[in-house]
Amino acid sequence: MPKTLDFANIIHRLRNFHSKHERLPSYDEMQTVLGYRSKGGVSTLMPHLLKRNILKKDATGRLIQGALLKSGLRVLGSIQAGFPSPAEEELIDTLSLDEYLIKHPTASYLLKVTGDSMIDEGIKEGDLVIVERGREPKNGDIVVAQVDGDWTMKFYEKNKNTVVLRPANKKYPPIYPKHELIVGGIVIANVRKYK
Repeated sequence: MPKTLDFANIIHRLRNFHSKHERLPSYDEMQTVLGYRSKGGVSTLMPHLLKRNILKKDATGRLIQGALLKSGLRVLGSIQAGFPSPAEEELIDTLSLDEYLIKHPTASYLLKVTGDSMIDEGIKEGDLVIVERGREPKNGDIVVAQVDGDWTMKFYEKNKNTVVLRPANKKYPPIYPKHELIVGGIVIANVRKYK
């Protein structure tokens, strides 16, 4: 391994290649991207990249991005939300928000929230909600639903054959579908940007 190439630099180079080409480099390309003189050098490097979770292998043995190669944020510990306590910064892991929030990417989509009918649940106007299609809603789930031709986001409640969509704001009445209810998905996460 060339002395001038550290793992941070390897990650940086592999991320740049992946963002430009939307794939990992081949062994031939890695030789060039990482500055190696031979494929043997790249082969020697591979176990180190796998061990450090920079790369990993899928079920077929093909190389894919590991957690450290994906664009993610560093997890530095936890923070007390109650009484103040001393905090120590310690790198625990690197986390991709997509990986953390979305279990089924092909069944998920984002919606921007307008209105304040879910404000008491902490969902404000301007927030983004992540919605997952294909799951059967349960009582208490927040759903995105088409009710008699209009779309809304509310708590789902079913009692025998009656479905009620309840807001999380006392200013709004519950909604009882009269003709049609189509559930477009279940809200699995709420994302808010403060600045």
